[in-house]
Amino acid sequence: MKIAVPTRDGVVDNHFGHCDHYTIFTIEDKTIVRTETLPSPQGCGCKSGIAQDLQQLGVEVMLAGSMGEGALRKLTEHGIKVVRGCSDDVESVVKGYLTGFILDSGKGCEAHDGEHNCPHH
Repeated sequence: MKIAVPTRDGVVDNHFGHCDHYTIFTIEDKTIVRTETLPSPQGCGCKSGIAQDLQQLGVEVMLAGSMGEGALRKLTEHGIKVVRGCSDDVESVVKGYLTGFILDSGKGCEAHDGEHNCPHH
């Protein structure tokens, strides 16, 4: 399994579409066996094509801080389960998810109320 985390300065970036890069963890038997990075295309996550790129890399789960409904929908359409409300060092977040301590907050980015509303803030 592969897990992606929007990252900035080693921690979960609270704004999915504006992260510096994605840290991608390869997991085997609930253990991190490999870590790689994917540069962020920058901009609105629902329009950037990142969902397709992550799907092609085999990512199945996205552990994120916050994101709008458009980005959530795109990732879900590409077979990627999204867990929102994450914060902390990216490796700690992944380990917390693997042990069952991290669940989706159900909260999206309030600035992204409309389907295609992707303001830069």
